[in-house]
Amino acid sequence: MGQSAEALKSAWLAALAHERRASAHTLRAYGDDLARFLAFQNEHTGGSQDARSLSRLSAADIRAFITRRRAEGLGPRGVQRAVASVRSFFRYLAREGIADNPAPRAVRSPRVPRTLPRPLSETDAGRLLEEAATRDIEWLAARDVALLTLLYGCGLRISEALSLKRGDVPFEDSLSIVGKGGKERMVPILQAVREAVDAYAGTIPFPGAPNAPLFLSSRNKAMSAREAQALMQRLRSRLGLSERATPRALRHSFATHLLGNGGDLRAVQELLGHASLSTTQTYTEIDTKKLMEVYAKAHPRGG
Repeated sequence: MGQSAEALKSAWLAALAHERRASAHTLRAYGDDLARFLAFQNEHTGGSQDARSLSRLSAADIRAFITRRRAEGLGPRGVQRAVASVRSFFRYLAREGIADNPAPRAVRSPRVPRTLPRPLSETDAGRLLEEAATRDIEWLAARDVALLTLLYGCGLRISEALSLKRGDVPFEDSLSIVGKGGKERMVPILQAVREAVDAYAGTIPFPGAPNAPLFLSSRNKAMSAREAQALMQRLRSRLGLSERATPRALRHSFATHLLGNGGDLRAVQELLGHASLSTTQTYTEIDTKKLMEVYAKAHPRGG
């Protein structure tokens, strides 16, 4: 009998973590997808999976798994990720000389409708920052303003902002950010961002070493992405904003507003840390769509 599927899954996830530098979120999602795939194949084939049985799985076996996940209510994007997880796992098996099964390559992923980012308007972004400053506890108000100003003023991902340390403050004219895949980029720091972060750093009530997290919870723990989401939920509820007002929306707003005011597409790509220019180009489509909506309403033949 070959190695067990569980042992192979663990080795694959370790390789993703150390060789591909996959994020904790990606590892968790891929691990869950593969766990479901293996559990399904155990049931589908009537036996526990190991290296030998995995090498004998057919494209029909994999399609049966996809059919099951769709029946369970998984949407196209979730199915696409599940297929990607399975393919990645089998690529690892082939690369390590454990099992070379071409079946996953023969299975097509579902097409996912292309969705555009949904940025806030410049007015709503400003209202959000003003409302964040009204919190009763001074240092938490300063923290919220600093975090949101970073997201909107620098286009950081929430994980990038929350990874900053005490020793990073005070900011210089630019800041080195390590983004997805360990890719490093330099982000210019606006004066408004520097002032907001300095104001927050000066009000933190807890001592901390230079390598301590910059953004803290009220209990002196590292602020989590979930807390940032909850912050945005509170603010959008107070202001009557739509559910699109999330931490990620501020990053989208940064890009959209830069491009809308004449920013260069490739420069924005670098600022956001996008590996592909096509990802950044989605922001130009937002302005085009908005322009066409205005045209349709204003032009005498637009109706």
